[in-house]
Amino acid sequence: MQIFGAKGKVKGAHQWRGVIEEYRHRLPVTSRTPIISLREGGTPLIYACNLSELLGNNVWIKYEGLNPTGSFKDRGMTMAISKAAEDGAKAVICASTGNTSASASAYAVKAGMTPVVLIPKGKIAMGKLAQAVIHNSSIVQVNGNFDDCLTLAKELSENYPVALVNSVNPFRIQGQKTAAFEVVDMLGDAPDIHAMPVGNAGNITAYWMGYKEYYGDNISSQLPAMYGFQAAGAAPIVKGKIVKNPETIATAIRIGNPASWAQAVDARDASGGVIDSVSDREILSAYRLIAAQEGIFVEPSSAAGLAGLIKYKKAKKLPKDKTIVITVTGHGLKDIQYALDSTKKPVVIPVDLKAAAKALGLK
Repeated sequence: MQIFGAKGKVKGAHQWRGVIEEYRHRLPVTSRTPIISLREGGTPLIYACNLSELLGNNVWIKYEGLNPTGSFKDRGMTMAISKAAEDGAKAVICASTGNTSASASAYAVKAGMTPVVLIPKGKIAMGKLAQAVIHNSSIVQVNGNFDDCLTLAKELSENYPVALVNSVNPFRIQGQKTAAFEVVDMLGDAPDIHAMPVGNAGNITAYWMGYKEYYGDNISSQLPAMYGFQAAGAAPIVKGKIVKNPETIATAIRIGNPASWAQAVDARDASGGVIDSVSDREILSAYRLIAAQEGIFVEPSSAAGLAGLIKYKKAKKLPKDKTIVITVTGHGLKDIQYALDSTKKPVVIPVDLKAAAKALGLK
């Protein structure tokens, strides 16, 4: 269908401009803020027909893996780097289990800054590390976990001329809240339940902020119950205490002392939601299920939200006939180990029609 302007000229479809330009009036930017963007955001909200039947609800997938660097982190990073540029920063630093380092590195070089990345030794997926490497980051492996890296990054930013761009940076949360706006803009209202993984807890904090803002301005008629799920081996909020040595295959949420802990608890309590945990086995099962039934490839950590809903359905704790949005936070190509481990090796055949048909089970 062609769209015509006032003078009858054919107009193209609206091209997404990035979260700052799309939601500028809702973000703390001014005419003095240089906008550093890779046109992040505008990610699809996909109706999941098979998961809807499985869970007995109307289920939508917010596919954040289609952001420029492959994860939801880009929403916050465009804000953090833009504000750092406004302040004249020449270098930025972050602690990361992978996705933050990839995003910070890409946006920093876009802004002409030097990216500095602290990663836990041996605790980062190669797909994510490759992104930080290709963007020419200064990378240091710390002989500790993510929380140790974050503590060190904070100390460096306080004592040296580098801007910290982890989610303790309030501009990160401001950028990430735009995902809630997009959900409401697409559905016409807020969902009944919004589920997602919880690691450092910035995302559940940001979504709740965005939903409250739209509700307060009468753009939506309700607020969703926020359902957050941690990995069982890295579930400090669920256990009510810091996990000193978090362990899980879900590297993106392998965090024992979340920076946004208190805000996540507030989102849970104020929304009437839950924060619970799921096992690595449940995460991997959901990871394979969403790929096999919905055609959506996510990194294992991203499947924690779906894993939690499946767990609640089995326990008869999940309401029926509600609208549910599940945020899947990162693309599957970020961390391919478990995809390759779960597949059969291809059969080798000669160049022969009958052999091919037999191998494929065709009759």
